[in-house]
Amino acid sequence: MRVKSKWNKKDRVRTLEEVGGAVAFILWRIAQQGLLNLENEGFQTDTREQRIDVITEFLAFLVHLVDRMKAEALDVNGRQAFISSLAKHLASQVQENRTDAQGKGDYRKPFIDLLNMRAADYAECPMPDGEPGYAFKRYFGESVRAVMGEKDNKWVTDQVMEIEVPETLPPLRKTLRELFAKD
Repeated sequence: MRVKSKWNKKDRVRTLEEVGGAVAFILWRIAQQGLLNLENEGFQTDTREQRIDVITEFLAFLVHLVDRMKAEALDVNGRQAFISSLAKHLASQVQENRTDAQGKGDYRKPFIDLLNMRAADYAECPMPDGEPGYAFKRYFGESVRAVMGEKDNKWVTDQVMEIEVPETLPPLRKTLRELFAKD
C-alpha cells in the first residue's frame, strides 16, 4: 500500500496535534486496506456497520502500535498530545462513517472506549525487537474474528496474524519516520 506521508510545506514546524491528524488519516487508509484485503480473500462482511467494526479493530491495534513505537521518542506531555490528537481525529472519522451507515448517534464515545479497552489489553502483550509479538497479533486477530461474518471465520485470525499485520508495518513505519522527520 502506498501512502503519502511527507509534508507539503517542509519549512514549517508541525505541532504534535497536526502530526496526530496526519497519522490518523493514514491509519484510516491502512485499516481500510486491511478490511479490503480480508474481503478479497473471501472473508465475509455483511453490512457497512460490520465493515466499520473491522476497521475500528484495525485502528485500535494501529493506535496502540503507534503509541508503543513513539513512547521513547516523546516525553509524557508530547505523547499524550499526540495520541489524544490521533484518537480525536479517528473518532471524528468513525463518527462520520457510522452516521452515514447507521444514522444519527454518538459514535465517538464508544470508539474511544474501544481504544481504551484495547490499549489496556494490548499493553500486556510484548513487542520483542519493536515488533508486535505473538500474543499481540493473536489478540488483534481474535478481535477482528469477533466482528467478522461467519463464513471461514475460524481462519480470519490466522490471516490477520500472518498476512495483515506484516502488511501494515511498512507503511506505518514509513509514516512515522517521515511525519516526525525534522526537515
